[in-house]
Amino acid sequence: MIIGYHASHEQFSPSVLIELVKKAEAAGFNGALSSDHYQPWSLEQGHSGFAWSWLGAAMQATGLPFGVVTAPVQRYNPAIIAQGAATLAEMYPGRFWVAVGSGQLLNEGIEGGVWPPKEERNQRLKEAAWIIKELWAGRTVSHHGLVTVEEARLFDRPARAPLLIGAAQSPPTAEFVGGWADGMITINQPREGLEEIVNAFRKGGGAGKPMFLKVQVSYARDEDAALRGAWEQWRGNVLPHDVSTDLRSPQHYEGISAFVRPGDIREHVQVSASTEEQIRMIREHIALGFERIYLHNVAIEQDEFIEDFGKEVIPALLDR
Repeated sequence: MIIGYHASHEQFSPSVLIELVKKAEAAGFNGALSSDHYQPWSLEQGHSGFAWSWLGAAMQATGLPFGVVTAPVQRYNPAIIAQGAATLAEMYPGRFWVAVGSGQLLNEGIEGGVWPPKEERNQRLKEAAWIIKELWAGRTVSHHGLVTVEEARLFDRPARAPLLIGAAQSPPTAEFVGGWADGMITINQPREGLEEIVNAFRKGGGAGKPMFLKVQVSYARDEDAALRGAWEQWRGNVLPHDVSTDLRSPQHYEGISAFVRPGDIREHVQVSASTEEQIRMIREHIALGFERIYLHNVAIEQDEFIEDFGKEVIPALLDR
């Protein structure tokens, strides 16, 4: 079981994030997950360092295994993602994995191309995943479809390819990634919805494959502070996924989320000042079959979260 720390590039500068993952490792977190954004969700968050530069530094500064969630199309060519991941996996054997998704206009729109409908985004993601795996296997790849690669080859590869995990936030996408990904990562939501995603992934071909979960929490030693911190930083992320993927800028997220009330946050973020309550909710996720849990404290205050979860939550979850 891995209980990991989520490094949110949208909320902190790269230099601050390095220090936070070092603190998380010292506190007992035994894994880390990195976002990969070009823009933050809101201007109030105000950060968005380049994840791939940061990952090399973070993995050198700690001994943690790391993953990153990225979109290997439009903003990137999949051959570049394959190269970046292979380089990290070669330098840090057994410590790196990649999750791929179909992307969001917020990040991919900077490329200036047409933002395709979800069905087309899924198809190009599947093509990109095939290209990445072929390159990791040492093959020279030319592909002309929704994604184009011409005579690509990786000259430095790890002895063992990293896991290529599919990112899903809905049952249809979970079923889709079950057929080609090495595993699935999703985010927490009410139990019924999470069960549907798990069942769809297994139905689509994911039975027996690993499942990872990013759990969005807001923890502070005061309940009002926990709720306020979640609302200030994360209210734009309670929008339905099929809406949020088509918003172009942080200003668009801010405009729509202006109507989100603090109480609306609780369905999407585990808000609680009680470590016992946080343990109970996380255990419910683990019971669904998730073997890696990555905790994202969405509030800006991280020190209390890292300290208290290191002392009380992680030992309880790891039974030590």
